[in-house]
Amino acid sequence: MRKSVLAMILISLVSSAVAQKKKKNEKTEPAKQEVVAQPQPVKTEPAPKKDSVPPVNPLIRHYAIKYQIAIQWNDPEAAKDALYDLIIENQANDSLIYELAYYYYQNQKYPSAVLVSQELLKRNPKNAAALEVSAVGYENLGVFDRALQSYESLYLLQNNPNVLYKMAFLQMRLKRYKESGTSADILLTDKSIDTLKVSYSSADNKTKEYPMKAALLNLKGMISQEQGDKIGAKKFYEQALAQAADFPLAKENLSKLK
Repeated sequence: MRKSVLAMILISLVSSAVAQKKKKNEKTEPAKQEVVAQPQPVKTEPAPKKDSVPPVNPLIRHYAIKYQIAIQWNDPEAAKDALYDLIIENQANDSLIYELAYYYYQNQKYPSAVLVSQELLKRNPKNAAALEVSAVGYENLGVFDRALQSYESLYLLQNNPNVLYKMAFLQMRLKRYKESGTSADILLTDKSIDTLKVSYSSADNKTKEYPMKAALLNLKGMISQEQGDKIGAKKFYEQALAQAADFPLAKENLSKLK
């Protein structure tokens, strides 16, 4: 998983405890009042300061270490149990809930990934990480309209070409051809996509990376073909193959068109 999950969890828990202690002190501290000057007392050695950082609950530390070890030893079930224990003890901690959503995503348990991500989005609709888990989860479940909604919200937050690329293909799948074409056109005029790659599998099930531009031109061809414009479709397929001569989808679509 991501680096130093245990440290991240412990820091989050300590920070939360410090914030709570600070808030409590702010509430109980009496208001300052003007006082009359008094004779100065004889100076004495100040008492040693107590540690201002509250200790982490030993039980929580136990669950955090259990989670880290379970990840290290590739025991996803034990890791999941430790996460649930941590969440029960810290139900307001969004970072822990996201870790659970990500766990379900990594293990391809998409229904649970979606449900957990939706809990985070109830708390904060602009949580980009939760939106991404939600979008990928819905997409893998075949709920393409909900996947598109999540990607659209994510794109508004990040303006990421990879997100718009996913949107274009989902719009095509949902037969929203005009929107799909517009998304593809925006990307094709974006110079940043010249360096971006996408992965596709060939007939022998070997995965290879191809220029994103080739995939977008192929998409434009598919849109034209769906709308009955075979001449336009042929043009876009040929342009896609000019970007990547072995791009399998464009080759297949062009052969079917003839």
